[in-house]
Amino acid sequence: MESNSGHYYIGLDIGGTKCAVVIGNDQFTILRKIFFETRTDQRGYVEILDEFKSHIDALLLEFPREKLKRIGISCGGPLDSVKGEIYSPPNLPGWDNVPIVKIFEETYGVPAAIQNDANACALAEWLMGAGKGTRNMIFLTFGTGMGSGLILNGNLYAGTNDLGGEVGHMRLADSGPVGFGKAGSFEGFCSGGGIAQLAKTVVLEKLANNIPVGFCPTPELADDLDAKTVAIAAQKGDETALEIIRISGEYLGRGLAILVDVLNPQCIVIGSIYTRNEDLFRPHIDRILEQEAIPLSMKVCKIVPAALGDTIGDYAALCVAIYENKYNLL
Repeated sequence: MESNSGHYYIGLDIGGTKCAVVIGNDQFTILRKIFFETRTDQRGYVEILDEFKSHIDALLLEFPREKLKRIGISCGGPLDSVKGEIYSPPNLPGWDNVPIVKIFEETYGVPAAIQNDANACALAEWLMGAGKGTRNMIFLTFGTGMGSGLILNGNLYAGTNDLGGEVGHMRLADSGPVGFGKAGSFEGFCSGGGIAQLAKTVVLEKLANNIPVGFCPTPELADDLDAKTVAIAAQKGDETALEIIRISGEYLGRGLAILVDVLNPQCIVIGSIYTRNEDLFRPHIDRILEQEAIPLSMKVCKIVPAALGDTIGDYAALCVAIYENKYNLL
C-alpha cells in the first residue's frame, strides 16, 4: 500500500548489537524491514554505514528512488540533532563526531534527520501510538535505563543541546540504587538495572535475617537477579518481589508527580517494564500521584502503557523521517 502522496520514507535504527533499515509510507505502513548485527568490536562506523547503504540501495531497486522523501535515523546519544552528528555513544565505540546526516544526504540527495532513541520512540508513540492526538505528551523508556522524549505544544522538544528529557538523572532520594551515575536517581529506582540493584539489596537483607526468598534462596544467586525475575515472582504473589515492585512503583509515582507538576502533560506513555507489568505498578503510582501531584493537572493527564510494545523500534526511526512532514499528516 503506497502513501497518498506516493512517497516513501526510510528509517535507520542504530543499536549497539543490531541495526535495522525500514522503508514505509506516511500512513505508517512498514513495507520492508532488514536487520543486521552491529559488531562494533570488529568494525568501524564507515563499514557499518556502508552496510546500511547496501541495504538502502537494494530497497531502492524495488521502490522508486525518485519517490524517496526523507531518511530518519534513531541512535543512542550523545548526538546533535541540529548538526546531524553522533558523538561517541557508549554502546558504539569508535563513533566519534560522525556527520551521519550529511553522509546520507550527500549519498541519496534527500533530506535526513537524526534523533536520540528516546526521542524517536516518543515520536512513534505520539504519531501512531498511545499518545496519538495529544499536544503535550511525555514518553518514558523504563527499560535498561530511564530516559524520556518530550512532545510539548505539538512539537518534539530536544533541549538546547539534545539533553532535554534526561529525567533519569533526577535525584529522588539521598541514597539508593545507582542510575545515570547517581545514587537515588529516578533511573536508579525505575529501570531494569536499578531494579536489579534494589532486588539484590532487599533480598540479601531478607536472607541475612533468615527470611526465605523463593526466587533467590541463597546469597550467591543475588548477583544474577534482574527485573524480569522479580516481575515473574511478583506476578506469582511472592512477598519479597512485591515489596521490590512497591518501592520501585512508589518512586515511579514520585517521578511522575514532578513531571505532571512541571510540564502539565495530557498523557504520559511508559514503555518496556511498565508496559509488561502495569497491573503491578499501577496501584503504587496512583497512590503517590494522589498524594503528590497537583490535582487539577492530574485531572487532564492520563498515564498509559506504550501501545507499540516490542515493535516500537521498528517505527521509531521511520517516524523521525515522517515527523518533518507532520503538519501534512495530523
